[in-house]
Amino acid sequence: MKKFINLCLIYSLIFSFGNLALAAEVPLNKVAKKEKDEKVHIVKPEKTKKINLKRQKKQNKENAKTKQETSKEAEGMYETKFPTINSKIEYTDMNGEVTLSDCIKLAITHHPTIMSAISNAEIYKSRIGQAWSNYFPTLSAGVNYSRNDMFMTMSSAFMRNMNQKYNMYYMPQISANMLLFDFGKTKAFADSAKRTFEASRYDAETSIELVIYNVKVAYYNLVFAEIQKTVYEDTVKDFELQLKQAKAQYEIGRKAKIDVTTAEYNLGNAKVNLIKAKNTLELAAAELANSVGIPELENVVLKDKLNTKKYDVNFKDLLATAEASRPTLLSAKKQMDAAEMNVRSAKRAFTPDISAFGSYNQGGRQIDADYGYQFGVQLNYTALNLMLLKKQVDEANATYKKAVADYEQQRQNVYLEVKSAYISLLNSHDSLGVSKLALQQAKERQYQAFRRYQVGLGDAIEFKDAENSYLNAQLDYYSNLLNYNINAAELERVIGAPIKESDIDL
Repeated sequence: MKKFINLCLIYSLIFSFGNLALAAEVPLNKVAKKEKDEKVHIVKPEKTKKINLKRQKKQNKENAKTKQETSKEAEGMYETKFPTINSKIEYTDMNGEVTLSDCIKLAITHHPTIMSAISNAEIYKSRIGQAWSNYFPTLSAGVNYSRNDMFMTMSSAFMRNMNQKYNMYYMPQISANMLLFDFGKTKAFADSAKRTFEASRYDAETSIELVIYNVKVAYYNLVFAEIQKTVYEDTVKDFELQLKQAKAQYEIGRKAKIDVTTAEYNLGNAKVNLIKAKNTLELAAAELANSVGIPELENVVLKDKLNTKKYDVNFKDLLATAEASRPTLLSAKKQMDAAEMNVRSAKRAFTPDISAFGSYNQGGRQIDADYGYQFGVQLNYTALNLMLLKKQVDEANATYKKAVADYEQQRQNVYLEVKSAYISLLNSHDSLGVSKLALQQAKERQYQAFRRYQVGLGDAIEFKDAENSYLNAQLDYYSNLLNYNINAAELERVIGAPIKESDIDL
């Protein structure tokens, strides 16, 4: 035995030295070249796979079906809250002209954020059925075959006469278990799942209202960008006209050369501002298309203008509407209810389960040698750990207290948001009257300055000041009007319902 061990040690040493010699023969430059040729990737790229057109067509069909179902669900949620607007509309039917309502309708059925929120709610809906599935029977079935050779440890005559090798069949082997009653554990778990699903539905409604708000903001910004472009175009025309006047009066000796130079400088600045306004318009169009969820919507003509009607709002009524309709607040309430159900479920975990069971077997050493069955009812505790159950109840109670605090925090946030949006709307409303008066005064001053320059009484600096004042007054008025519309949209978002507008023009 000692010689055998020594021989094994010698052979292992020889084998190790042979591997070292082979490794030494590999040139170092080849190893370095191999490392240099290998590309470094953050994530190793996947191998190019052959496209299965049949599978891809099937997947596209399933995706289209899913989108149609979620769009229908989103339409129902939207039209429940806004019954005056029918959300069923197609982009191809618009002929390149859209209203704000059209954009909202398209976003409801096309925006991926809404599709994701609806699908997320469906996930929680399925968990209600998963909870109730505890009351459904669990079935198991199978077939079994084994070849057996008994291990003989006794040499008695009886054991020698036994058949040491034999076959064993179980065909079929069927069993079933069914929960009959668990003292309310399953019901509490299902009720919690239902409250969580309802909270996810309100979260989906929040997503819809946020998308609507973003569409309104993008639409109003695009309208303002078009107005801004028009204002700068008019400014360019005014400075072009002033340049002609300056050249004409310079040629007859009534104005100095500096008037012509100043007019050219003013015109150049106005053209630069016009270029910026055009770029802003293109960006606003892209933002509207993104907010709707349809890239093709970028090149469209807007039918609606900024709203100039006064909104009839009252803070107490707005707050009451928010407490009854704000989806984030309702979602927090449902989450609080779900946490309360989890407390009940944790407390009922101390109770036993009553279940029924049954099984049927057929087989033996021959396939149809014999059969057997059993059935009955049992009362049992499954892996009862009193310390664990007690701490799970404590965890559920702490979670419920947290949910109550979160609901109260959300309620206070809603109050603050409604108050802030209400004040912002009033502020923009009051600013409109002042900016409108300033616009009228600036327009009159610009006209007088132009007429004075035309007859040779004014100078280029006076005209430039009047023109810039008129430009700024226009932009200030339309900016306040834009803020007024955006603040109204924000107020609708924070209360979770539309606000009424009156017949009074601002």
